[in-house]
Amino acid sequence: MKKNYKLAVVGVTGVVGRTALEVLEEFNLPIHEYAFFASRKSAGNKIIFNQKEYIIQELTENSFDTGFDYAIFSAGGDTAKHFAPIAVSKGCVVIDNSSAFRMEPDVPLVVPEVNPEDCSNHHGIIANPNCSTIQAVVPLKVMNDICPIKRIVYSTYQAVSGAGKKGIDDLTHNTTIKFPYPIQNNCLPHIDVFLENGYTKEEMKMIHETRKILHQPNLKITATAVRVPVLNSHSESINVEFKQDFQLEQIIQNLKSTHGILVQDDIQNNIYPLATNANRSQ
Repeated sequence: MKKNYKLAVVGVTGVVGRTALEVLEEFNLPIHEYAFFASRKSAGNKIIFNQKEYIIQELTENSFDTGFDYAIFSAGGDTAKHFAPIAVSKGCVVIDNSSAFRMEPDVPLVVPEVNPEDCSNHHGIIANPNCSTIQAVVPLKVMNDICPIKRIVYSTYQAVSGAGKKGIDDLTHNTTIKFPYPIQNNCLPHIDVFLENGYTKEEMKMIHETRKILHQPNLKITATAVRVPVLNSHSESINVEFKQDFQLEQIIQNLKSTHGILVQDDIQNNIYPLATNANRSQ
C-alpha cells in the first residue's frame, strides 16, 4: 500500500485556499511532495508551508503532467470545470470546493463525518458541499440515525468570509465592492443570486445538497440565508420535525458523544454557541 502521496493545491492565494493550507499544516498527512497553483498574476510569488518556501506556479493545462495523486481545488467553479477533468485524465483524484460538480449524479458529495462511504464510488472527482451545508449535516446525520427526519427549516447567519476577500474588505473598510449595500451594521438577505422561485441560489444549494448527502431526495427543506456583519464563522438555526416521537435527552446525549460536535446548552449560565468562540480550541 502506498504510504506517500503527491498533492496539488489549486487556488492557494484565495481565502479558502489559504485556509486549506493551514489545515494541511495541522495534520500530519502521508504526503511527500506538494505543488501550489494559482492564476497567472500570482505565479512566481512565494509562500511558506510547513516551514519550507515554495514558489506558486501558474495553473495551466500542463500543470498535472508530472503526475499527482490528489488535487484540492479552491479556485471557483469556472476554473474547476476547465481544469479538474484535465487533472483526472492524468490520473489525479480531484477534491473540489466549488459548486461546479456538487449536483452531478456521478460525483459524490461528501462530508467525512456523515457519508465517507460515498467516496468509494467516485470517477475522479469528489465534491465537498457549501460551507453552511457542511456544518448543518453533521448534527442532522446524528439525529436522523436516531429518528428519521421529516422536515428541516434552515436559517443561516453567514459571515463575510464566505464571500472571499472582497466580502471581508467590505466589512473592514465599509465599502460596497462585493455586496450591493454596506454590510456594516446591516444584514443582507441576499447571498449569491436570486432565482425565479424567490429563493437565492445559496438557499437552494442547502436544500439540494442536504438531500443528496443524506440520500433523501424528497426530504422537505426550506432555507433562509442572510449575510451578517461578522468576520468569520457562520451561524445557523435548524428547526427539525421528525417522523415519529423522540426522546430529546437521547438526541442531546448522542450529539455530545459525536466527534466534532460540541454541545453548548446551559442557558442558566448564558452558555450557548457563539461565532466568536467557533475558532477556539475546545
